[in-house]
Amino acid sequence: MRQTSIETPVTQQPRDTPQFYLTSPTSCPYLPGRQERKVFTHVVGKRAPELNDLLTHSGFRRSQTIAYRPACESCRACVSVRVLARDFEPTRNMRRILKANTDLVVAVVPPKPTSEQYSLFRAYLDSRHFDGGMADMSVLDYAMMVEDTHIDTRLVEYRSTARDNALIGVALTDRLGDGLSMVYSFYDPDEAERSFGTFMILDHIRRAADQDLPYVYLGYWVDGSRKMDYKARFQPQERLVGEGWKRA
Repeated sequence: MRQTSIETPVTQQPRDTPQFYLTSPTSCPYLPGRQERKVFTHVVGKRAPELNDLLTHSGFRRSQTIAYRPACESCRACVSVRVLARDFEPTRNMRRILKANTDLVVAVVPPKPTSEQYSLFRAYLDSRHFDGGMADMSVLDYAMMVEDTHIDTRLVEYRSTARDNALIGVALTDRLGDGLSMVYSFYDPDEAERSFGTFMILDHIRRAADQDLPYVYLGYWVDGSRKMDYKARFQPQERLVGEGWKRA
């Protein structure tokens, strides 16, 4: 989350506990004509992994050292979702996507930015999100997105043997106590036939199951937003509602 709004404290707590802040209203990126606000806190220090787990279970997402969640006054459209990795069975179309990507070599590496990653990141933004909030991110901004973490974070790199081991996809991923959280992912826009966004989620579901982790956290599903429709395809999944996590 790139934060530019005025910070307003919503709680006054002791110094050894998280301080929560509320952003000013801004235009909603998912539903036209609406405004959004976020509540956020800083995830730093020795307790960061434990705090990040607790916040993720409560519907927060991490961006660098900030954990945030929607706090809109009259809208509850953003719903946290997590896939049940152990029970997941790919559909016929998903099996086709897995087969189409069997040429890939995958490596899990430390969260260290490279010029190769940034070139791919820039191509992805310029093609898919040229009008989004991240469109003007510099190489320094990218480095901060990758490196600025106090928890167990990794980069998952995907390379194509058919293209001389070229980097064609990257996922920034947190390992939680009960699952994997996909913080941000990007890929070569010229590889559209691979359905790469779907493939990376499928790969993370497999990785979570192999590590005996029950969940893959996908962030927010927004009812009525075409941008977020794809998340509903990964079943079974749980969604965070007022009564807690419920199977969709």
